[in-house]
Amino acid sequence: MKLIRKNLEKDGEGSITMCPEEDEDMWHAYNLIRPHDILRASALRKVSTTSSTGSVASQRVQLTLTITVDKIDFDAAGGALHISGRVLDENKYVPIGAHHTLDLELHRNFTLSKTLWDSVALETVRAACAPGENADIAAIVLHEGLACICAVTEHTTIERQRIEMSVPKKRSPEAHERGMERFYKAITEAFLRLFEIDKLKAVLLGSPGFYAAGLRDYIFSFAEKTENKPLLRARPKFIVEHTSSGHKHALTEALTSPAVKAKLADTRYAKEMEAVDAFFRMIHTDEFRAWYGAKEVAKAVEKGAVGTLLLSDSLFRSQSVAERRKFVAMKEEVERQGGEVLILSSIHESGVRLGNIGGIAAILTFPLEDLDEDEELELEEPKLEEDGGGQN
Repeated sequence: MKLIRKNLEKDGEGSITMCPEEDEDMWHAYNLIRPHDILRASALRKVSTTSSTGSVASQRVQLTLTITVDKIDFDAAGGALHISGRVLDENKYVPIGAHHTLDLELHRNFTLSKTLWDSVALETVRAACAPGENADIAAIVLHEGLACICAVTEHTTIERQRIEMSVPKKRSPEAHERGMERFYKAITEAFLRLFEIDKLKAVLLGSPGFYAAGLRDYIFSFAEKTENKPLLRARPKFIVEHTSSGHKHALTEALTSPAVKAKLADTRYAKEMEAVDAFFRMIHTDEFRAWYGAKEVAKAVEKGAVGTLLLSDSLFRSQSVAERRKFVAMKEEVERQGGEVLILSSIHESGVRLGNIGGIAAILTFPLEDLDEDEELELEEPKLEEDGGGQN
């Protein structure tokens, strides 16, 4: 993302103009734009004109519109972001108050205005516009007849293509071998079409059995036959790992392998994966220093006990302003206390694991017991009333 202009007041109100330059920037924009924000961007609008003879002609007109945001729709696989709302400024084609959907596009500026740019929104802008290359991984998980080709960056894990093919059973060895060769060929062609090999930091192949190793062998046999020098030079980037299946969720198993971690040791992505791993390990080894759930973690923050706070970015996409402010305040308080805060992408493997336990967790600097005690007491109170335990 390219930062074009920033115009913010001391109270946090103002606007920022940015230009998305790659697909991942749409994910950052999705995390920035909230209902009631004001968005200005270019749009195509179908307009109808009536001639003096009464004939009606339709045409698409390029114009710039400003809307009050009502709805945000993000297509992760296609990298498309659709923003719906009511038009604020009138022009000869669109009246004030008309409903319109803006489709944000690469290499076209958009301006976002907020009544308050809080610390999370400003950090999202900083991360999106920070210079430097993403630590991109191409990941292919497969088993016989099924392959998921995924793009893994510091912020997202997107399934770029799913390949399903019928492969003859092994009872007919020759037919099975031909079927597997067609399968490997389809994967290789898709992989080369979807990724620029020189820009990848690693290529991860995962499968049960020997399918991943077979795919690697096919890819480099293909590279030799076609004299694909960039692909041949990339041989050290390829890592083969065992996974339980060829489905996307099996990526978690491969991404936590020592070989992959070594490739990504200096990236934010590796830091987040390690923090999530450490939390889940601590649940079993030191349970009173590992807490999850909004109420429990909030109590730990109040006691100044949080060393590492893990938050899913989905928490900050809440339709409730009060809900968002609560998590922003929690983040800022942990930072004020000297703790570390990691905001994880909800479509990254580490963020998916965090989302499975509510999207919020904390590793404490010292153990705390019974952070969920109040909730248990509330559940018991109705029973006491039924038993006649209260006085009239």
